[in-house]
Amino acid sequence: MNNGSEKPAKDAAKKEKPKKSLKQEIFEWIMVFVVAAAIALPIRTFIFEPVRVDGSSMLNTLTDSEFMIATKFDYLFSDPERFDIVICNYPNTTDGMYRVKRVIGLPGETIELRMGKLYVNGEYVAQDFDMTPNSTNFGPIEVPEDSYFVLGDNRNNSKDSRSAMVGPLERDMIKGHVRAVVFPLNKFRFIED
Repeated sequence: MNNGSEKPAKDAAKKEKPKKSLKQEIFEWIMVFVVAAAIALPIRTFIFEPVRVDGSSMLNTLTDSEFMIATKFDYLFSDPERFDIVICNYPNTTDGMYRVKRVIGLPGETIELRMGKLYVNGEYVAQDFDMTPNSTNFGPIEVPEDSYFVLGDNRNNSKDSRSAMVGPLERDMIKGHVRAVVFPLNKFRFIED
């Protein structure tokens, strides 16, 4: 006589999953990391990159240890514009770190600083951003074609295109456009060029 107690026992046996072997567990975890990397790589390559400010060269706009988001898609089909804050690689460096600077000179322009004031092709150009006070003199220098002249906003303490070790940066050295400070949270802000 069937009192119905056999059926639930069979259903319970069906619902139990077979135990995974150690190899299966390891394989699944490896696949999780592979998929995560496959998603993250194109995002960091083509969409955006988190970057940490290291040092005081961008005072007063950016401060040491702030984390920013730099978009990369901006420059996939267009070029940097004057006063964009960019992340860039420097020539002859192997540390893998991006530098954060402001684009001052565009390809083919002649750049000069006179007592901290910017002149482009001999014409004064206002710098309406919060840089540290300075009385820098530099140039004139002609920016080569397909290159950009970048400076830190703290002209008194910035290794930038004025240095013979850096010079104007070729277009492919500019990797992204800084858009926002995201950490610390109490300093969150969008960056306007």
